[in-house]
Amino acid sequence: MKTRHLLLAFLVALPIAIPADGFAGLSLPHFFSDHMVLQRERPAAIWGKADPNSEVTLSFKGNTATVKADAKGRWRAAIETGKADATGAPLTVTSGTDTVTLVDVLVGEVWFASGQSNMFFTMDRVPAYAELISQSTHPDLRMFNAPLVTAVDPQDDIEGEWTLCSPETVPGYSAVAFFFARKLQLDLGIPIGIIKSAWGGKPVETFTSREALNTLPGTKQLVDRIVQADAAYDPAKAKAAYETSLDQWEAAAAEWKKKPADQRGRLAKRPTEPKRPLDTEGQPGVLFNSMIHPFAGFTMRGAIWYQGEGNAKPGAVPYDQTLPLMIGDWRQRWNDEFSFYFVQLANFRDPSTEPGNNDPWPLVQDRMRRVLDTTPKTGMAIINDVGEAKDIHPKDKQAPGERLALWALAKDYGQNLAVWSGPLFKASQTKDGAIRITFDQVGDGLKARDGGPLKRFEIAGEDKVWHWADAKIDGKDSVIVSCAGVNPPVAVRYAWAANPEGANLVNSEGLPASVFRTDDWDDVEIKVDTTAAAAAEARRALGAEIKAIAAKRAGLDRDSDEYKTLTQKQQELLKKFRETAPAKP
Repeated sequence: MKTRHLLLAFLVALPIAIPADGFAGLSLPHFFSDHMVLQRERPAAIWGKADPNSEVTLSFKGNTATVKADAKGRWRAAIETGKADATGAPLTVTSGTDTVTLVDVLVGEVWFASGQSNMFFTMDRVPAYAELISQSTHPDLRMFNAPLVTAVDPQDDIEGEWTLCSPETVPGYSAVAFFFARKLQLDLGIPIGIIKSAWGGKPVETFTSREALNTLPGTKQLVDRIVQADAAYDPAKAKAAYETSLDQWEAAAAEWKKKPADQRGRLAKRPTEPKRPLDTEGQPGVLFNSMIHPFAGFTMRGAIWYQGEGNAKPGAVPYDQTLPLMIGDWRQRWNDEFSFYFVQLANFRDPSTEPGNNDPWPLVQDRMRRVLDTTPKTGMAIINDVGEAKDIHPKDKQAPGERLALWALAKDYGQNLAVWSGPLFKASQTKDGAIRITFDQVGDGLKARDGGPLKRFEIAGEDKVWHWADAKIDGKDSVIVSCAGVNPPVAVRYAWAANPEGANLVNSEGLPASVFRTDDWDDVEIKVDTTAAAAAEARRALGAEIKAIAAKRAGLDRDSDEYKTLTQKQQELLKKFRETAPAKP
């Protein structure tokens, strides 16, 4: 038994990962660990592994819960947490002679933070936050940072640890999540826990289960494509092609280094080692398996989300379909209709100067806005006033974090706020050669941020030709939009550009109005030839196979039968590769 107790002492200090099969003694996933925050005023779900069919007992602040492990040793229980409590208490889990004790467990509000790079973006990347970081000693604010991992199948655990907010830990915190949590903690005066699980550059589909993706025609095509690619994946061929590419890159890099610094130009990116398609980050369902599924069921108030850049491209499945699909998928997995608040994309790229823009960026922004009307318990932080033309990662992360917090304060915590969003399109009415637009979330009334005339309103008639419009605030919640050359007017758009420089409609609290359009015309959709994309993908696969054969031939005797067979096959593939080359314009 001495060895057993030594193992348990280690478990107390750092809960071990739960194996998929087999006995591992009493254990918990990593996110049930020292310094964690439990959701207040709800039975908090706790789960793990123990001896098969054994009894497991949880104890916390005078409350207990008992459950029996199943035949594989899996168990799940829920324990009452009571009111918010900033005094750390032990949470004890016992099964037979095994005991795991988690220390310094707080009770408060728990939120899940996910998305791509702008959610992953850490505090230490903004020099202007240095002084704030040095003053950020908030032991009641805590964060669990999940690592970047992939998985073919849904996982039950993920590494990481809970840390207390301090000048030493805050530099590595998600900036958006930190400002969100900081505002809640300061306003509510109770502990706040954040679980951050985000990965830069990834589309919404990778955070959604493949089961859910298969229910939507557009996303099912993505799943079918990657499943087919995975079935055809040959690790040996992929490795051979990679090694050939790496040799070529290393040779090019050596030549590059020989050149004078002012003549080098830019070195090509080093080839990356091949990965199985269903284990590659960014592919449908992959990050759901590795970075979302482990947390499914963790008792919490809600989720915050900053993503969309990875889906702002021609031909993407409409975001007002994919985001609600993911939200519904998560809520089903959690068995909880928790609140879900997201950040609308910031302004980005060079400012546009002409109306009638068909950039996919404002299209995604507007589709985000539409999610508010179709999906219950959602909210959106509008940030088209804090972006940067040359950087997809705006340095201002305080605005999106605190604007997300406004939704939570109003909707989850009952604070009586004048507004919790920028102005949102409500309705339009055409009359006397003009279109009246009415808004929600105006507070004491609409205004221009700079006190000047309203800008970035555009209007079109039945010919669908867009013109800059005259726009004037009329009353508390309306804007009258017109143009002398457009009669009768049919449709209005506002801030319809990736970077609508000059857009200045705000409410009484200075929060910016969201992009919107009153029409449903298809002039904003950039048509994508999917057959051409499929042909290009097939040609890339053909090229990889040719490289793999070349690598294999290089190690063979030229007089061998295998060398001759490979040579013939390579020639056939080269012929096909040339025949499938796209026609020159």
